[in-house]
Amino acid sequence: MVTSEQRRRQLAREKYDRQMQRRAEAQQRARRRNGIIGGSLAVVVIAAGSAWAAGAFDSKAKSSTPQAAPSASAPATPGASTPAAPVAVKGCNPPAAGQPNGKQWKAEPAMTVDTGATYTSTLDTSCGKVTLTLDAGKAPHTVNSFAFLSGEQYFDHVKCHRLTTEGIYVLQCGDPTGSGSGGPGYQFKDENLSGATYPAGTVAMANAGPGTNGSQFFLVYKDTQLPPNYTPFGKITGGLDVLQNIATGGVQGGTGDGAPNANVVLNSVTTVKG
Repeated sequence: MVTSEQRRRQLAREKYDRQMQRRAEAQQRARRRNGIIGGSLAVVVIAAGSAWAAGAFDSKAKSSTPQAAPSASAPATPGASTPAAPVAVKGCNPPAAGQPNGKQWKAEPAMTVDTGATYTSTLDTSCGKVTLTLDAGKAPHTVNSFAFLSGEQYFDHVKCHRLTTEGIYVLQCGDPTGSGSGGPGYQFKDENLSGATYPAGTVAMANAGPGTNGSQFFLVYKDTQLPPNYTPFGKITGGLDVLQNIATGGVQGGTGDGAPNANVVLNSVTTVKG
């Protein structure tokens, strides 16, 4: 026979268990809201798999718990299982033949950008062209690095490894390993964070914490709420519809954060002044 004291203790224990469960769920929701776009640089906003729970834009591999968004841990949540083969998505074609060169450098490239000028990047992807206008005045180190890597063909043949379609709305690219943990071997400081917001059309760096920017970046295809932790360095001026089409194709496994169903590969990336 259960005594009243035993019953009281049982009810108290059940109440405690419910509180712990609610707390865990609340923490998980908070991580989903604030983590982003996820190498030595496991990346943001923009960290795939269950990237959403691991931290939005990290560049870290999912084997760890958003360097690059999430260097970039995006909330690709970077240990993750091998993604399934991409499925056919209308508007996407087989990528150009070739492999990422995977070059590495020990230090950030010397500053060569004109901070009084704008720079234009063209991302020729297997799903269509996306053009970016980069702001060297507000994010000189970021634009300098992006232009340098473009000139080294570092981005060519690199797969965009992460897509998020719930809570945050980004496509994350720039990791030559395609794992969410790759980078160029160097890191550089954050820029342009004061008052930073991430409306549709924003281009920003994924990272794994302050000052861990590398090569991973994310493209925002729908207004997204993120803390001002990811360096915005330009705007999408053409091809937003390309990104939205990729997003319509969804994420492998039917989740809201992971490898895109579309086989999105940067066939080539060029950056020029003007």
